[in-house]
Amino acid sequence: MLRVVNIKKTFPVDQGVQVNALKGVSIDVPDGEFFTLLGPSGSGKSTAMRCIAGLEHPDEGEIYIGEQCVFSSKRKIMVPPDERPIGMVFQSYAIWPHMDVFHNVAFPLMYGSTGPKPSKEEIRNSVDEALKLVQLTGYGDRPATQLSGGQQQRVALARAIVRRPRLLLLDEPLSNLDAKLREEMRVEMKEMTTKLGMTSFFVTHDQIEALALSDRIAVIMQGEIVEMGKPHDVYTKSENKLVAAFLGTTNTLEGQITGTGSDTKLETEIGALTLGARQAMTNSGRASVAIRPEAVDCLREKPRDSANVYQGTVKRTMFLGTFIDGEVQIGSKSLRVSFNPYNTFSPGEKVFVHIPPERCQLID
Repeated sequence: MLRVVNIKKTFPVDQGVQVNALKGVSIDVPDGEFFTLLGPSGSGKSTAMRCIAGLEHPDEGEIYIGEQCVFSSKRKIMVPPDERPIGMVFQSYAIWPHMDVFHNVAFPLMYGSTGPKPSKEEIRNSVDEALKLVQLTGYGDRPATQLSGGQQQRVALARAIVRRPRLLLLDEPLSNLDAKLREEMRVEMKEMTTKLGMTSFFVTHDQIEALALSDRIAVIMQGEIVEMGKPHDVYTKSENKLVAAFLGTTNTLEGQITGTGSDTKLETEIGALTLGARQAMTNSGRASVAIRPEAVDCLREKPRDSANVYQGTVKRTMFLGTFIDGEVQIGSKSLRVSFNPYNTFSPGEKVFVHIPPERCQLID
């Protein structure tokens, strides 16, 4: 439904130097998918979204929304933003403070598109339906200045969907909310877009939001897509060291590969690490493995017949509610681990560390 083909974008800086914000980005999003472009600040993610929205003019490439080509450098096509079948929610919400909720939501219907305008009754029905979808029924007459942050976010979302666009663009719309409200809105947004069957393109730097909301994630760094896939695969099976580190805390072990096939091992500073079957290698050499803190099991008693068991000492613990963030010292190496809050360990306590082979990620 959304097809981005090799778009490039540069920005001039001081003394004629140019910054390559996008270096040939290509994305294909099918109908109804919730797709997330995830990356750190300055990675090019917002520039990509602004190009799709028509707020930036790419230097090269093509962009299609459905069968409509909205940009082509070769064919000199540049469809204005208000003529593209999109709805957009900005990070700042962009709520008009001098308007009530009804007129904020109705704005795209009244002023935002060319062609015949809908009747007053059609506008009223569309706005009421959009407000119902975002759980703001009865708020139409409320002044925008009397809304909370979460209510403003809902109004911005209602305004984006009131025309039932083919593509919904979401530019970090949850970043200004507090943690609890952000979690609630995350669930509501996912349920609403699923109910509407609306294709969504979400830009964020927040890994948790990306993992929770997305059908697929593309990780962008320095203007290039470096990894793309389903959230679980990108998180647990990434082969890129930078992606693995960006998507959360990770332990990295380096060493020499020994053995082949199902007997592949990595000789590391904590000892021999048996790798899972899907990580099997056919040649020897240096390699690196990423291990998530939650992939590490810590036990008071040594398990029987288990590969990758090491003895260590709890170095520190920090209670974070849903888990305990800790470190375990194994020889000269310190590993980050996640303890169960109902099975507490104390600093200085001896533990057995078990790293299941299938939880080891070979990375470049």
